Amino acid sequence: MSQVRISRQQWQSLLAELDLARRQRHLLTYRALLERLQLPTPAMQTLTAALEYLALLDARAEQPLRSSLVISQGASRLPRTGFFECVERLGRFCGPVDGMEAASWHAAEVVRVFEFSYPAETVVAQE
Repeated sequence: MSQVRISRQQWQSLLAELDLARRQRHLLTYRALLERLQLPTPAMQTLTAALEYLALLDARAEQPLRSSLVISQGASRLPRTGFFECVERLGRFCGPVDGMEAASWHAAEVVRVFEFSYPAETVVAQE
């Protein structure tokens, strides 16, 4: 996992954006999230590291992975392959990272996220 640091405020903004997307039942692109969060450069690496860390926290808590709500702008409408490699390391997915298996696992995970009620303290940490 990458060692990239983001501020508490940026982390809370990330969680808030994902929670809003979850409640509105829609997905976010990496680009839209980067624009909203104003992360330090290298912004994409920073975002990727933060999403992987969130996936780890959600997996440890046995919750659906909120990072699955972030997708590429491309035609696939799926997360980048690194997301699938991450969830494979976490033991949540097993299979090719760029095929129908990955797409159907992702679709099911997104539904699980939409239907799950996350504990308040994991949505926005208290100062």
